[in-house]
Amino acid sequence: MMGIKLPRRRFLHLAAGVAALPAVSRIARAQAYPTRPVRIIVGFGSGSATDILARLIGQLLSERLGQPFVIDNRSGAGGNLGTEAVVRAPPDGYTLLLCASTDTINATLHDKLNFNFIRDIAPVAGIGRGPHVLVVHPSFPAKTVPEFITYAKANPGKISYGSAGIGSVSHFSGELFKAMAGVNMVHVPYRSLAPALTDLIGGQVQAIFSSTPPSIEFVRTGKLRALAVTSATRSQALPDVPTIADLLPGYEASLATGLCAPRNIPAEIVERLNKEINAALADPGMEVRLAALGNVPVSMTTADFGKLLAEETEKWGKVIRAVGIRAE
Repeated sequence: MMGIKLPRRRFLHLAAGVAALPAVSRIARAQAYPTRPVRIIVGFGSGSATDILARLIGQLLSERLGQPFVIDNRSGAGGNLGTEAVVRAPPDGYTLLLCASTDTINATLHDKLNFNFIRDIAPVAGIGRGPHVLVVHPSFPAKTVPEFITYAKANPGKISYGSAGIGSVSHFSGELFKAMAGVNMVHVPYRSLAPALTDLIGGQVQAIFSSTPPSIEFVRTGKLRALAVTSATRSQALPDVPTIADLLPGYEASLATGLCAPRNIPAEIVERLNKEINAALADPGMEVRLAALGNVPVSMTTADFGKLLAEETEKWGKVIRAVGIRAE
């Protein structure tokens, strides 16, 4: 009998060890990650809000995790080129997406995307949220939103407003404004906000509903005039600038950003990234840097960030259907 029991005991011991291997290997994989450079794909060009925030969080992750986080700009199709590149990438944690409210707009705006954003992209962590700001050239005749609306109504189709592209929050901030204010303006899409802002300063377009990171310094130096912010309450970064909602109750638009990954990325890598990003956002220095860009940190669990993206998709879907815009 003894000869039978000993091998059985050894077998049970070995079986228990084998069963524990997947859990141990998952923990080891998370602790070892990353072992090589990580790409953060941005769907807009350099100088855009998503690019600026990607570089900020990439630098912090590089410092915390000891590997380069390299920014890869894939501008075009309103951010969809970059998002699709991540959808098609291996789900190993080495290709990430700087995802934003623009992705939640595109989910409804485009009928023929080769992916489903909510289904095919895994939320990882939030980064920041901030309003857009209606900016004009200092020589523009309107100095307030009521004056802007009066001018627009007196000159239908004469005001052109630039954006980061069809489907961007800067585009839909303008479309929502047009619908609620009852004005006719011409939309001029760019590949990102940086060239749009250059053209606004040069007088090629008359206005932009710009995200704050690329425009706030132009406002502070007087190269552009801020008429209003698109958030429901005033921005701490621009405390003297009123909200559009002061004049058009219910108006609200903002840019939420975070990190996403291909579907089926290992849960332990998501947890590691979420933990490191939330720790970085909790640093007082990071809060100051985000505030200087007109953003507040969005520190949350992966599940809560996924819920935020779903809520943004529902919100912008309603706006798109109400305004009646479809991508060409």
